[in-house]
Amino acid sequence: MAPHSLLDGHDDGPTSNGFSHNGSHADSSIQPGNGVSNNQSHLKRTPLESVHDLVCVGFGPASLAIAVALHDSIERGNLLKKGDASSPKVLFLEKQPKFAWHAGMLLPGAKMQISFIKDMASLRDPTSQFTFLNYLHKNGRLVEFTNLNTFLPARVEYEDYLRWCASFFNDVVQYNTEVVSVSPNKASESAGSVSTFTVTSKNIKTGALTSYTAKNVLLAIGGQASIPKCLPSNHPRVIHSSQYAHLVPQILDNRDSPYRVAVVGAGQSAAEIFNNVQTLYPNSRTSLIMRSEFLKPSDDSPFVNSIFNPSFVDSLYQRSAENRHSLLEGARSTNYGVVRLELIERLYERMYDQRREIGSDERKWPHRILSATDVVGLDTKGGQLRLTVRPLGLTKPHDYSSGENGLQNGTGEEEILEVDLVIAATGYKRQSHLAMMEDVADLLPRANESNGTSASNGFGSKFSESRIKDHALRVSRDYSVQFAPGKVSPRSGIWLQGCCEGTHGLSDTLLSVLATRSGEIVNSIFGESA
Repeated sequence: MAPHSLLDGHDDGPTSNGFSHNGSHADSSIQPGNGVSNNQSHLKRTPLESVHDLVCVGFGPASLAIAVALHDSIERGNLLKKGDASSPKVLFLEKQPKFAWHAGMLLPGAKMQISFIKDMASLRDPTSQFTFLNYLHKNGRLVEFTNLNTFLPARVEYEDYLRWCASFFNDVVQYNTEVVSVSPNKASESAGSVSTFTVTSKNIKTGALTSYTAKNVLLAIGGQASIPKCLPSNHPRVIHSSQYAHLVPQILDNRDSPYRVAVVGAGQSAAEIFNNVQTLYPNSRTSLIMRSEFLKPSDDSPFVNSIFNPSFVDSLYQRSAENRHSLLEGARSTNYGVVRLELIERLYERMYDQRREIGSDERKWPHRILSATDVVGLDTKGGQLRLTVRPLGLTKPHDYSSGENGLQNGTGEEEILEVDLVIAATGYKRQSHLAMMEDVADLLPRANESNGTSASNGFGSKFSESRIKDHALRVSRDYSVQFAPGKVSPRSGIWLQGCCEGTHGLSDTLLSVLATRSGEIVNSIFGESA
């Protein structure tokens, strides 16, 4: 989950929460300021057969911030095209049926980790109508929110804010639309350099294919759920943490049943789910299985947190690849495999209470944390899930032919856990853009060709230079793909968001720099006047 949420220590209730996920709480009768009414933006619907100035693939917070930046630029009079009064031809394609942001992890009591000032607009233009404060004002809660004395709104309220923003752009968003490829337009390619791209999409409901033409394409498709190879990826009782709030009530439909749930992972999502299952199902038995030795607290101290400042992107990008890699690895405790200290302390207290009430034999505890433990595999035969776990460093598997069950992982032996559900809180992969861009490969420089920037070959996969076939996918400071000289016209291009962590920093996949980054990208695509 990014950003990590924060549980306030006062509400560990069930996943249901008073907010409908079918639409925004915003009152459609409220008239937004700045000359716009009825929740409509300055971006206008254009014929689908038009040559679009920009097609954005995905409509999550990253692309929403682009839409907001475009609207604000038009509001200031900077983006009306020369020679006519039309706004840019822009289209957003989103495979979800409606706007949603981490809806599967909207747990009760969960709060944002970052300040509401890092919203869709404030750090770029605090006078924008799309600030979080204006959202509160339009919904009649500004004074009451002030009385909370916090910069950290509830995550469910922040998602409602995002959906409120998104509702202004319905005219230029096509939902239930999954983009399958981005290709150079052959007609423009024959002129010497590519000036337009073809974006091919599939209707989620009908399967029908549609093609759009665009001068510029922005890919902001987010992460794809990562399930460990040792677990089946298509079993109905093995789910990813992103599906938690949606699927768990359906799979485990009896609140009083003694369900056995295993959670795999050591980050904030894993800890939140481990904590929440115990409240949802008071008779449950839960296991938190993690490779790390301890639950580690996230580092949100102010000096370290400067890594999420917009200005830090400039500082990081100009460094050598080796230096970037070293810095980002050292800063992982700000975002990866870490848990908010308040939740760690709560879970430790729960483990202590079990030790005091039940004894030191952890096998008898209903809720266990199996640290320094690896998942070996899952046996699904006969409808019973049998999860095999093994302490890290154990090389000789336990012999189960003797009829003995495996002991608690602290004994250094394998253990078999019989479970009703496995939840993998194991993060996300961000590789889908590579397959989507396969037809663009020939426009990219060869992997062994230098373009004046340092490659990052030889490092871990997260920070390695991406490749499509035998071509290098490199990204400029303004998030545009670097093509081979002369291959693409100067006013055309492809832009990437959410998959540039190795060059642009840990904030690349988070909310922290969205407002500023969107302004930079809009300016790069549409000119200095934007």
